[in-house]
Amino acid sequence: MARTARIERSTKESSVLVEIDLDGTGQVTVDTGVPFFDHMLAQLGRHGGFNLTVVTKGDVDVDSHHTVEDTSLAFGEALRTALGDKVGIRRFGDSHVPLDETAVLAAVDLSGRPYLVHEQPEIVELIGTFDTTLIKHIWESIVASAQICIHIRVLSGRNAHHVSEAQFKAVARALREAVSLDSRVLDVPSTKGSL
Repeated sequence: MARTARIERSTKESSVLVEIDLDGTGQVTVDTGVPFFDHMLAQLGRHGGFNLTVVTKGDVDVDSHHTVEDTSLAFGEALRTALGDKVGIRRFGDSHVPLDETAVLAAVDLSGRPYLVHEQPEIVELIGTFDTTLIKHIWESIVASAQICIHIRVLSGRNAHHVSEAQFKAVARALREAVSLDSRVLDVPSTKGSL
C-alpha cells in the first residue's frame, strides 16, 4: 500500500501544495518563495528519505510568516495522511546530528498527540531576510497538524544557519526511523490499540 499524500491548502494569504511519499528516495522539489525555508524543507525530504514536493504562493510582500506557517501546517497534514492507520510502523525515532560546531538531539513519537519541546540557544534574528523566530513556529505548526510529539534540543551551536539546519536534519532522521515499517509489528504499536 502506498504511503503517500497530496494536500492542497488555500487561504487569502497563501496557496499551498504538498505531496509526500514516505517510502521515497529523498527526491525533493521545493518552492515557497522563501529561500531559506526551502533549504530547510529540503533537509526534511532528503534526510527523511521522503519524496517531497512543496509549492507555495504566499503574501511574501507582507512578510514570510503566513507562507511559512501555512506550508508547515500542510506538511504536517500530509505526514499524518500518508501514515494512514499507522499499522506496522516503528512509531518512535531519534537522532543526534552534528553540523560543524552545532549538535542537535531530536526525538519523535507518532503518538496522535501533539506536543513540542524545543530548546535552542539565542541566535541572531535574521538569516538573510529569514526571521529565525519562525523556526520554533514551524515545529509548532507541524506538530499540531501531524498530531505527533517532537523533542528538539540544541546541545551546542552559535551559527544561526547551523543551529537551524541541524534541527531539520535531526528531525528528518528521527522521522525516517519512526515512519519506517517493522516486520515484527503486525498492528498499531500501542497498548491502546490506536494512535
